[in-house]
Amino acid sequence: MKFAFLQEPPFCFTDSSGALHGCDAVLAEKVCQTLGLEGFSAVEAEFAELLPGLAGDRWDMTTGLFISDGRKKLVDFTRPIWMLSDGLLVARDNPRGFVGYRSVAMDQTGMIGVISGQIQHQTALRNGIPAERIRIFGTQAEAAEAVAAGVVHAYASVAMAHRGYLAGRPDAPLAVIDVTAEEKQPAAGAFALAKGNAPLRQRIDSCLGELLGGTWHRQMMREYGFSEGDIDRLL
Repeated sequence: MKFAFLQEPPFCFTDSSGALHGCDAVLAEKVCQTLGLEGFSAVEAEFAELLPGLAGDRWDMTTGLFISDGRKKLVDFTRPIWMLSDGLLVARDNPRGFVGYRSVAMDQTGMIGVISGQIQHQTALRNGIPAERIRIFGTQAEAAEAVAAGVVHAYASVAMAHRGYLAGRPDAPLAVIDVTAEEKQPAAGAFALAKGNAPLRQRIDSCLGELLGGTWHRQMMREYGFSEGDIDRLL
């Protein structure tokens, strides 16, 4: 089983020795082991490569992605493995006073960063941020560094991903602003699989049904900063 991942803590990330960690990676490997699938191997990719890589048989499953109608035309999704809220990564002390997407839209010079192909790009547009004030990046690190350098004034992604990034960089001059449910409801994410393999998807779903919310899963998710409420939202 080849698993495609991004460097995006707490979901997936490698340490200095190259070992893979993160809640999505650990869960994927657990599912692989439980189902007796062929040896688990991880392939690092950029976000824009994930779905084309499935279609091209470069890997069998991806890290968790938000489920959308557009993506469901291209790939199949397992049952959800998390349901999370968006957040903005901003300069420390939030000098522009952002509270969500709409406040960025109202700031006539405010620039926002997004990752190519991620749902937050469309969310920014729907909340009134003009396309010319949206800067697109390839990776989490590039977008976060752009905020620190003042190239953009906010970076939109999952709030938990921002916190995971900052956990490994406590001295970074950055902070996380949670986007309210009024602007963007928490959304479900799942592993993505290539279309046309319903038996595999059904086996994975069955395994996830047994694992999610159980003692092992709850302990693992706590280790990566998830609350009981984050887990219960799935069940």
